[in-house]
Amino acid sequence: MNSDPRGSGANAHVIVHIGAGSFHRAHQAWYLHRLDQARVEGEPHWSLTVGNIRSDMNAVMDALAAQNGVYTLETVTPQGERAYETIRSITRVIPWSADLQGLIDAGADPACKIIAFTVTEGGYYLDEHDRLDTGNPDLVADLNGAHTTIYGALAAILEARMQRNAGPVTLQTCDNLRSNGHRFHAGMTAFLDKRGATALRAWFNANTACPNSMVDRITPRPTPDVRDRVRAATGLDDACPVMGEAFIQWVIEDHFRAGRPAWEKVGAELVESVMPYEEAKIRVLNATHSCIAWAGTLIGLRYIHEGTIDPDIQRFAYDYVTQDVIPCLTPSPIDLGRYRDVVIERFSNPFIQDTNQRVAADGFSKIPGFIAPTLSETFARSKEPSATAMLPALFFRFLDRWQQGQLPYTYQDGVMDEKIACGFFAAADPVKAYCADRLLWGSMAQTPQLENAVRAALARVDAWLDKRV
Repeated sequence: MNSDPRGSGANAHVIVHIGAGSFHRAHQAWYLHRLDQARVEGEPHWSLTVGNIRSDMNAVMDALAAQNGVYTLETVTPQGERAYETIRSITRVIPWSADLQGLIDAGADPACKIIAFTVTEGGYYLDEHDRLDTGNPDLVADLNGAHTTIYGALAAILEARMQRNAGPVTLQTCDNLRSNGHRFHAGMTAFLDKRGATALRAWFNANTACPNSMVDRITPRPTPDVRDRVRAATGLDDACPVMGEAFIQWVIEDHFRAGRPAWEKVGAELVESVMPYEEAKIRVLNATHSCIAWAGTLIGLRYIHEGTIDPDIQRFAYDYVTQDVIPCLTPSPIDLGRYRDVVIERFSNPFIQDTNQRVAADGFSKIPGFIAPTLSETFARSKEPSATAMLPALFFRFLDRWQQGQLPYTYQDGVMDEKIACGFFAAADPVKAYCADRLLWGSMAQTPQLENAVRAALARVDAWLDKRV
């Protein structure tokens, strides 16, 4: 539960958010904006300060800063109903610098009560046992004092916070990572231990909380026509609008060290345990999303909705959830069959224009995070995971196209080692090499049951592709 009551003080409290991309601005920033609009009596005012640890979004951040943090959110239903809302919860945009000094100062300010972050699943550099991949070049650099990962950046912020006696703070991860708060805490602890930061590690343990959360709203990268529609609908020429589906959900473990906004007043769910919600979301929604993106790409489709309404691809997704996921997650407080159907309806929304390129990314994080647990648990129940095995088989064929230079777009993967991935297909038995990779499969790697399941599924995938091409 919330360990610091959210009293009636008038002072403004700040959330510093790292990774201020489209999803953050369509999700967490939206909730805070709605709370500010609700003006809950007796609650302190909260605002957002945003910044990034990398420079790849500088143009968007510059545009956002020029608009004083104000931007337009366009939402659209599966029926094509569009709505426009001006979001004003971001009051400060920190320009990127290599030393991250602006971000460090903001996070070390006593007014900052929560440091939140959205860095994608691969940005945590964790294996299935929550161990930090300390051999990764980015982490090696950060262990030597750089700030290129969330660990290096937060180490610098928390060190400054400790030195300035700025008080406790909550570290809130907002990514599709199972047990994200607990796993981040394990990674941060291992990072500080590896660095030998004994005093900071003690301060971190005594002065922070890392609540788990589940986040959900489909938010594609904005295309130029979003700006055109915003201008036509509102008369505003917004240089950095965002768009997303009308559906939104946020489930948060109520464990904060220095207060929190009253998000429950505007629809967020504050709970004792996030686990059943995140398991349903990760396995039903995220894994299905990847399945549709990989399959759609293989038959020349560009958008998620195109694959979702394709009878064959929809059957892959439906069977995966129905035959394997629902038995694994039952009993659940969620109506999993209904949730499956809602997810498919959301993915079929033709107005979102979400691309296979965006959703297909980061397969080397998604296979172990979203898909391998269902395989493992189905094997443990002495069942053959035929439906689930179709997903890694689709990814295998997707990777094969990638290494041959035959994908219609650039594939991005934050943790994939390209030499290892290409090595699968240079091996005498590519499927055996693929199924032996411990980054992907953990303890299932090199087991006959995994290899046999993937081989059988790959035969079905290839037969399907022969029919479709």
